[in-house]
Formats: sequence, structure tokens, C-alpha cells
Amino acid sequence: MPEAFEHSKRAALFSLSDKRGADGLARELHERGVAIYATGGTRTFLVEAGVPAQDVEDLTGFPALFGGRVKTLHPKVFGAIPYDRDDPEHVGQKDWYAIPALDTIVVNLYPFEATIARDDATLAEAIEQIDIGGVSLLRAAAKNFAQVAVLSHPSQYDAYLDELRSGERSDERRRSWAVAAFERTAEYDAAIAHYLAASAGGALPDELPGALSLTLPLVQRLRYGTNPQSRAAFYLDRPERVPEQLHGKALSYNNLLDLDATLRLLSRAALGAEIGSQPDRFVRAAVVKHTVPCGVAQRSRVGKAVRDAVEADAVSAFGGIVATDGVVDAEAATALAPYFLEIVAAPGFTDDALAILRRKKNLRVMRYVPGLPDELARELRVRSALGGILAEDDDPAFDAEAWRVVSERRPTAQEWHDLAFAWDVVRHVKSNGIVIASGGTTRGICAGQTNRVSAVQIAAHRAGELARGAACASDGFFPFADGLQAAAEAGCSAVIAPGGSVRDDEVIVAANALGISLVFSSHRYFLH
Repeated sequence: MPEAFEHSKRAALFSLSDKRGADGLARELHERGVAIYATGGTRTFLVEAGVPAQDVEDLTGFPALFGGRVKTLHPKVFGAIPYDRDDPEHVGQKDWYAIPALDTIVVNLYPFEATIARDDATLAEAIEQIDIGGVSLLRAAAKNFAQVAVLSHPSQYDAYLDELRSGERSDERRRSWAVAAFERTAEYDAAIAHYLAASAGGALPDELPGALSLTLPLVQRLRYGTNPQSRAAFYLDRPERVPEQLHGKALSYNNLLDLDATLRLLSRAALGAEIGSQPDRFVRAAVVKHTVPCGVAQRSRVGKAVRDAVEADAVSAFGGIVATDGVVDAEAATALAPYFLEIVAAPGFTDDALAILRRKKNLRVMRYVPGLPDELARELRVRSALGGILAEDDDPAFDAEAWRVVSERRPTAQEWHDLAFAWDVVRHVKSNGIVIASGGTTRGICAGQTNRVSAVQIAAHRAGELARGAACASDGFFPFADGLQAAAEAGCSAVIAPGGSVRDDEVIVAANALGISLVFSSHRYFLH
């Protein structure tokens, strides 16, 4: 047994990857008689800043081992944090084994998330950025938050210094720091688990995870939720993804949902050679209201694209959201100016366009990171149900589908393009969903109907005379021939829908009798 040891001096431990503000905090603690211990790089930083910090190995009696993988994992560190300061037996053991009283733990973790965010990050580099001791220090201190201050982010330092200077300790604040520490370790572990489960170079795991962790940091508190009486906040593990707001009032929960739905419409499915192609030079614009598409258009100019997308259903577009994958210029801004819109989103805006859009006081102008629509389409989608979570990978691009002409008349070249465009849009329309389109523009969209005939009739009514010679896309199969007949009566000359109905033969016979082209897809795209 070691000799009895009296060790009453207070101490603090610093171990940081983000060292912002740490020198000022450590200096004031030292001036108040607190011994400062720090791990390698943090100690070097503090000493260079004029703070007499001691190395952790001076406390443990062991150097950093195994290339720095083991530094703080020692009883003289972990015994110094969780012991009960009010328990005489705990205090006696602490003194007997020459363990200090670590009352302040200042720790943030290795930058694992920043490392894996790099396109060139290797698995070996990611593994080296998995923190072991730091996570353990935060958990130990957070468990004993009533007696130990656990500071996991530089934003907490000022409040802690205010406590020291005033001598007034806030139990509520200490508890909040513990909550922040546990949230951070949960978030950190979730990021590691997701990364290690992911397929090499893929955006999604090869299999859905055995456990799903959704510990996400707060990005912003919202004005309200679905309705004004509901509180709401937005959480996201990559805050840099949130589009930059250049103008307008604060976002609501509904705005975020609609923005997500609109951006997803900009992600284009790949098309097979027989179907045709959607040239990259085309700019796409989409309008959404209550997460339901109102109008989508592809044009060679952004101004023409946004104008045609809005005019596809100007009544429904009132109070909606417009997004485009082209840089909004003065022509596009002028085309949007007459309409009441909640949001205009794009990867960029010219100065002239911003000047025009900012004349509307409340219009939210959002600049998103290029490529975001395609990222959203590739990632795992989660929803709540029965108090639990459903998770699925998003629908794959439909070049993997088998498209089959089942009618006697084959689609013309233009009809193939119209069918492909309508099919690309209907994937984003709530079932029962119907899209009528021609010439790279939706002419009529109907979503959320309880029967498919009504959905066709409503979409055709919205299209009016523009349904003549247009393509019609249905997200699910026609259970009877009546839905197909409604499309033909409206003037549609080509229809695409999934096959699989027990009455497929009846539908095919009706298509031949009506003289229209009918294409079956092997995939369906219900959106609930």
C-alpha cells in the first residue's frame, strides 16, 4: 500500500482539439489556485500562451502510450472525477492513493466528423480520429455534474468564468452542461457507427443498420411547428447543409418540409437509351405547395424555367415555394416578382436578381449548396410511426427499371421524352398521384386522392386543353380501365404506369381500343 497522502489542491484537466478560448479559461483558473493538467498538444498550446500547465503523465506516472491512444485512461485521472466529495470514505481513498480533485473537465473530441467529411479521407485516418479517453472523460464528469463542471464546447467558458467570479454556482447550468456532454458523446458515437457501417464509397450502408441513432445537434429554433401553437426546433448533423438565408423572415417547420420537397424535385433520374435523355444544359425549376408539386419545367434558360413552372398552375403556386438548379438572374427574378411566394431557393443569385427579390419584405431567399438535391435523394429517409421510426433508402434512379410497351402503338420520340419527364416528377407526388406533362412542363398534377380515377380527372381538369397530345404518368397501377379511359378522354396520347394489376390485360385492351400508347414500369413510386 502507498503511504497516506494529503492532496487537497483543486485541479482542472484540459484535452482539446478545438482550443479556442482555452488559454483565457486556463489562465484564470490558474490565477485562482487551480492546478492545470493537460494532454500533449493542449499542454503545448497553454504553455506557449503563458499558462503553467502540467502534463497528464506527471499525474499518472505513465507517458502517453501506443502513439497517443492511451493518455488519460488511468485511476489517477478517472478516480479524480466521479468520487463523491461529500462521502468521507471516497475522500479518504482519494487522499490515500494521491489522487487530485479534478473539479473542472475541459474536453472536446477528436474531429472525427470533420475528417470523414473530406472526400479523400481513408478508413485508417478515420479510425485514428476515434476518441477514446475524451469520450470517457466527458461521461465521467457529466455523471458527477453536481460536483464537477464539464465543459465540452468553447461557448460554455464565459458562463463558467462568470460563476467563478461571482461565486454563485448554478445547479441548473451545471446540469445543462452535463446534458450537452452526453448529447455530444451520443452524437459522436452515432457518427462513428454510421461511418463504419457504410459501404466503401457509398452514401448508404450495404444493409440498413441494426440500431438507428438519431442524436442530432440543434441547428435552429423555429418560429413554430406545423401550426402556430406548436413549438418546434430543427436538428441536423451537418449544419452546413442548411441553405443560407439571404433575405426574408425566419423559417417555420412547414417551410423546411416544403423546401425539402422542392429540392428533391430537382434531382433527376437517369434514363435508359430507349427512353431518351434530359440534357444537362436544361435548367429545372419546381414549385411546391404543402409538399405537393404544383408545377415543374425544364428549359434552356432559368428565367423561362421558373416562369413556366409557376404558370403551370399559378393558382396553386400562390404562397408556394420555388426552387431551381440554375443561378437566378434578373430575368428569373422579374418573372417571379408578380407572385406571392414563401421561398425562392437556388444555388446562386445575381446582384440584380437579389435587388429585385428583396423588394418583397417577407420573401425568404435561400441559397443552397450545389449538389444538395442529389445528396438528399441518395440518403436514408426516416419517418415516425406508432412512436417509432421507419427507415428506408430512397427510390433508386429508374434506369434500373424495366420499361415495357404493352400497347399496339409505340410512343413517338416526343412522347418518350414526355413520359420520362412525367415519370420523373410523379415519383415526388403523394399517392394516388398523377402527372400530365408535355414539352418539358407539367400541365396538370393531382396528389393524395383516394381513388385513381379522380386523380386523373383532377389532373386533366388542371391541364385543360394542354392535356391533348400530352403524356400521363401514374405512380401506381390502374386497377381498372376507367383511369386509363379518363386520361384518354382528356386527350393524353401516351400513358406510363406500373404493371401488376390483376386487370392489366383489361387495361391493355382499353389502350388499344383508344389508340394510345401504354408503357408499363416494373417499379412503382407510392409516396405516403
